[in-house]
Amino acid sequence: MKGSLQFVGNATTLIRYNGLTLLTDPNFLHQGQRAYLGYGLSTRRLTDPALEIEDLPPIDAVVLSHLHGDHWDRVTRKGLDRDTPVITTTAAARRLRRRGFRRTVGLEEWRTHELRGPHGSVRITALPAKHAPGPAEALLPPVIGTMLEFCNPDERVELRIHVSGDTLLDRRLDAIPRRFPDIDLALVHLGGTRLLGLVLVTMDGEQGASWVDLMNPHAVVPVHYDDYAAFSSPLDDFRHHIEQNGLADRVVYLKRGETRELAPHHLVR
Repeated sequence: MKGSLQFVGNATTLIRYNGLTLLTDPNFLHQGQRAYLGYGLSTRRLTDPALEIEDLPPIDAVVLSHLHGDHWDRVTRKGLDRDTPVITTTAAARRLRRRGFRRTVGLEEWRTHELRGPHGSVRITALPAKHAPGPAEALLPPVIGTMLEFCNPDERVELRIHVSGDTLLDRRLDAIPRRFPDIDLALVHLGGTRLLGLVLVTMDGEQGASWVDLMNPHAVVPVHYDDYAAFSSPLDDFRHHIEQNGLADRVVYLKRGETRELAPHHLVR
C-alpha cells in the first residue's frame, strides 16, 4: 500500500504516504472532558477518539491549524514527544516553543516547509483561513489551512491533500484553487461552531458544500462535525447541501477509526 488516511476523530487524522507519517490537529480528550477555548470558554467532548496517543505510530510531523483546545489539548501536550516537529501558525509556534516543543515551525501564509522521508518528501504550504467574521476574528487564535504535496524522489508531486483548518468561506480563500488547481483530496472542517452560541466560526453544511465547490478537489473527507457540544451543524446538513450542489460523488464519509488507502493522485473509495 502506497499510503493511507485514518480518521481518528474531530479534526485529527493520520496521513501516511511514501514512508512519511503526519498527524493533523491532535485531539485525544475523552467523552465528557472539556476542551478549553480561551476567555473562560470551553466545550464538552461527546465522543471518544479512535486511538489513544500512546497507540500512535512514530510521527514525522504534526500539522496544526491553530492553537485551540479541540485541536491541541492537554493530552497531546503531555504525551507527544517534544522532539516532534509541529508545523503551524507563527503565533502557535512561539507558544509551543516556550512549552518545550523546540522543533516547531511557524509559517506565514503561502510559506512552505519541506520534510524528507525514505521514499520522497512532503511540502507543507500555509494557506489563508478566516476563523470568525469581522472584529470577532481578533478574539480567536490565528489559523491556517495547509496544502500537503507528497513528492517522489524526483520531486514530482504524486498526491496533493488540502486541509481546510477552522475557517469560514471568505474571499481570501479564492486564491487557493488558483494556486493549486489540482487537489486530489480535501479534508474539510465543518461543525457550524458558534462563538457564545451566536457568531459562526467554522463552516456549517451550506458553507462547507460551497467550499468544496470552490476548491474542486477530486475527493473530500468531512471532519470536525459532531465531536463537541459547540457544534451546531450536523453532518446531515453538509450531506444535504452537497447533494443539492451535485457533488455527492466527491465525498467519502469515514467513521472514527476507519482507514482508506492513498495512492498517487487517488483516494481509494
